[in-house]
Amino acid sequence: MNTPSLFSSIVLCGALTAATSTVTHAASTQVSIPPDRVVISGAVPDESTKAALLARLQEVYGTGQVIDQMTVGGVIAPPNWSTHVPKLIGQNLKSIGKGQLVIEGTTITMRGEVGNEATRQSIASEFSNVLSPGYVIKNALRVTAASQALLDQTLANRVIEFEHGSALLTEPGKRILDEMSEALRNMNAKKIEVIGHTDNRGDPALNHALSRSRADSVKTYLVAKGIPSALVATSGMGSDQPVVPNTTDEGRKRNRRIEFRVGQ
Repeated sequence: MNTPSLFSSIVLCGALTAATSTVTHAASTQVSIPPDRVVISGAVPDESTKAALLARLQEVYGTGQVIDQMTVGGVIAPPNWSTHVPKLIGQNLKSIGKGQLVIEGTTITMRGEVGNEATRQSIASEFSNVLSPGYVIKNALRVTAASQALLDQTLANRVIEFEHGSALLTEPGKRILDEMSEALRNMNAKKIEVIGHTDNRGDPALNHALSRSRADSVKTYLVAKGIPSALVATSGMGSDQPVVPNTTDEGRKRNRRIEFRVGQ
């Protein structure tokens, strides 16, 4: 009777930003992943482990979004492997575009795209916190600036205008936000921060409050256009971060602005 090998691999593949993604499994087979689906494949030691992994994936991604290509038996998992692995499947995986999570025994390899370095480090840190000593994490995630570039190109240095001294959007401001909402829908559920700024006229404390109120107004408008509220954070900087001197009407207009930043 052949001795089963050490646990070989499970591959979690999420086509989160690409319409179609192709991944190579440990057995060197090619699998085409439908849009917005997650494939889990490889060998697991028993049915209970398989059930736990499927249940966790469905909890994170939704029933019907998971394609099961696992086999059962023929492998020996490391101690407590069946307890640790489901803990790796969390909401943080949804921030990875074109993602792949390969688990080979006690070696965890993460591949894919994230919006910034903070996210890249945060995911690795979360993995370390849920695993016992002895596991090795290989962080092959890469930072892509594509999402931020999309927002910047859509805004195109235009100023989202409000009524004087208030957080009420003007009609030209709303038209710009219509374009921004379309860009956000193309970003595959990435979180953003909406940041309000004012010029330096008036009381600094009131300017901070106004800048935050304007950011909140932008969020309210975007949510009304179908952007999930949970994906939009807001903050106000007042007049603390001017982009040009406040010495002319044009300069003050440019400083009274809304910025959009891709979040973690």
